[in-house]
Amino acid sequence: MEIIMRKFVSLSLVALTLGSAAIAAPTHFNGAKLLPMAKISLVQARKTALAAHPGVITDQELEKEGGGTGLRYSFDIKANGKTFEVGVDGRTGKVLENKAEGPNPD
Repeated sequence: MEIIMRKFVSLSLVALTLGSAAIAAPTHFNGAKLLPMAKISLVQARKTALAAHPGVITDQELEKEGGGTGLRYSFDIKANGKTFEVGVDGRTGKVLENKAEGPNPD
């Protein structure tokens, strides 16, 4: 029984570590200079984007853009062979956009 518990704890720790790595955010990205204006952290915005559209984040930026409060995290998320753009308001955390990228992504 003790061996089974050790294996379970070890596997749980591995899963927790891998799950955190999927959401962890790099420190340098396009628009990082705008972070002081944001009320929502990059990590929070990544979690929100992945909840709205599960997949792998392939690109991210923080930009001043119309809609919402005017400060938006923009994520490209790859899922099932397609790329989706998910926009998260940098001040409210609300999902502003969740759509498949067209043939000419910006």
